[in-house]
Amino acid sequence: MAQMRGQRGKRHGFLHGALVLTAGMAVVKVLGALFKVPLTYAIGEYGIGLFNLAYHFYGPVFTLATAGFPLAVAQLVSESSSLGRWNDARQVKQVAMPLFLGVGALGLGAMACLAPLYCRWVTGAAYALAPMLALAPAVLLACAASVYRGYYEGLGNMVPTAFSQVLEAAVKLALGLAAAWWAVSFFQGEYAARGTVLGLVPDSQEQALFFTLSLGAAAALLGVTAGSLVSLLYLTLRFRLHGDGTVPRLYRQSPPARGKGETRRRLWAITVPIALASLTTSLAGLIDATFLQSRVGAILQTEPQRLLEVYQGQIPAAYQRDIQAIPTYLYGCYSLAMTIYLLVPGITQAFGTSALPSVTSAWTRGSRKELRGRMETVVRVTALFCFPAGIGMAALAQPIAQLFYGEGQSTPIVARSLALLGVASLASSLCGPFSSMLQAVGKAGWNVRLLVAAMALKLAANWFLCAIPEVNIQGAALGTLASYLFLAAAQLGCLRRATGVRLSWLGSFLRPLACALLCGMGARLAYGALGPLLPSGRWGDGAALLAAVAFGAGLYLAALLLLRGIRKSDLQSLPKGQKIAKTLEKQGWI
Repeated sequence: MAQMRGQRGKRHGFLHGALVLTAGMAVVKVLGALFKVPLTYAIGEYGIGLFNLAYHFYGPVFTLATAGFPLAVAQLVSESSSLGRWNDARQVKQVAMPLFLGVGALGLGAMACLAPLYCRWVTGAAYALAPMLALAPAVLLACAASVYRGYYEGLGNMVPTAFSQVLEAAVKLALGLAAAWWAVSFFQGEYAARGTVLGLVPDSQEQALFFTLSLGAAAALLGVTAGSLVSLLYLTLRFRLHGDGTVPRLYRQSPPARGKGETRRRLWAITVPIALASLTTSLAGLIDATFLQSRVGAILQTEPQRLLEVYQGQIPAAYQRDIQAIPTYLYGCYSLAMTIYLLVPGITQAFGTSALPSVTSAWTRGSRKELRGRMETVVRVTALFCFPAGIGMAALAQPIAQLFYGEGQSTPIVARSLALLGVASLASSLCGPFSSMLQAVGKAGWNVRLLVAAMALKLAANWFLCAIPEVNIQGAALGTLASYLFLAAAQLGCLRRATGVRLSWLGSFLRPLACALLCGMGARLAYGALGPLLPSGRWGDGAALLAAVAFGAGLYLAALLLLRGIRKSDLQSLPKGQKIAKTLEKQGWI
């Protein structure tokens, strides 16, 4: 529901909800960076590779729980509340909880049973087993939390979702990082004192190192599981103590709820296509985790010298002595680039979540003019935020990688992947909101078919490109770019077909893109000019990068105002937006 009626008399629109979720997501991403960057120093690129193998194996179920399931609940709750059927809205939550708990239990069991097979036969990374098992309980916890998040989102209240995500990230940071550092230190001490790791005798010093890093990654993932538990406890206590904030009179005046069987059927019918359609990012990550290492491993068996020549001086000697570890090391480098890249789609996930009730409400009421206005707002605001972020990431990939991970041997590898992924983020940032809008107009099934086609393209690109020695892991980034370009274009075409709405290309895409290109070029030139003037080293490079980003942002804002890329309605939804809009309108800038 675009605007929530009945919660203490307030009405919250799309942009308000999007800003709440975006603010929460920004805090989550900052906490995530504070987690991942020190974690890299604790467990190294190899440990990060194992960490992300576990995360991407768990990713599809996690995405269902954090994106697919809440969206399904939110859509049904939004439909019911927009029609005044408040008892139906509350019953959706009651029916969803046991249903999603069952799915979570199945996911937990499947992850625990399939993890050994996946490690041994698919990736060949046996040391990834401990991290996978440490993460498995989070599946069940996330599924339970998804019911509360979806219920609040359907009522237009994005605060519980945002706060619970921040709380989860904070616990992950504190417990996960502490546990990882302790585990690595403890097991290194054990090996130095007794020649064993966890009571087992490794075959070599390198194997002892890899086993220790595996246990460090597992300890970090126990922190992730603990964060999921704390988040669920918060949502449960909030609902029991404060309810949903809806005026009781609305429930008394509402028609009786439908039968639970009918609600269950409707929920399941909506959940399956929405859940499948929400898997885009996690399936892309799973494809990378599964095939990137195996294809790079195939190169090392047939043409190892061609691959090693690409990375002269960038692969530590310990990995060159045991080349079977090189694919996991390179995958770890690619994962570090993905950590930064995912900041951009993470923001658009918030826009998509907020867009669902907004567009659903307009579609349910049959207002074509309102529907077009809301769809254009969603796309335009997404582009305004994410286009400059993606282009800036591509333009400043090397200094960004240095700022996050220092000037280590792996930094150039990370930067090359990040430059390609920055371009890919322009398309991937649109896919989340497009997917949510297709779901809102009852076409979630189309999303599933488009997703299958996009992931088939991604799989083919990974399979062929990652096997080329000179391309290797960059093939995964190129596959991401190709698959998201296809998916975004296809989703946009399906939206036009389903709704009959023709979005404004100039206002929604071209103006933000032109301004973002100017931003990226300006930031790159500013960094090149400032670099020689500041002291060399990490602090000087960091200062030059921050100054370049500030210059690019100022240039971007000026270009938006000159090209009239911001609309009055966008500003009016912001705090003190009326005053800002009036000032800019007098200058003729909006």
